[in-house]
This record gives sequence, C-alpha cells and structure tokens, in this order.
Amino acid sequence: MTDPENPAISAEHLVRRFGNFTAVNDVGFRVEKGEIFGFLGPNGSGKTTVIKMLTGLLPLSGGE
Repeated sequence: MTDPENPAISAEHLVRRFGNFTAVNDVGFRVEKGEIFGFLGPNGSGKTTVIKMLTGLLPLSGGE
C-alpha cells in the first residue's frame, strides 16, 4: 500500500536556467513507492537536466 504523504520522489515546479536560456520550466511529478516510472521526451527536452537536479548534480533555479 502506498502512502500519499510520503512518495518515493516528489518534484514540484522545477526550473533550471542557464543564463537567459530556460532548459526546464515548471516540471512536476510524483513517484510512489513500488511504482515504475518512465521519463520520456525528445532530444533536448530537459530529461537529463531534470535527473541531474533530482540527484543534486545541478542546483535548481526554482521549485522543490
């Protein structure tokens, strides 16, 4: 049984800017414990940037 108050991963309103370029804008999602989650998108859509923000390799420009 999942606990809606304690997801495995939660991201809200993630933003990452590189100078004047916004690479990720207002991304949010939840992954519940035991859930399988796919992160899909075309080249250059910000998938790697989001993963790097979630793992702490890149600082957030906004969000939590």
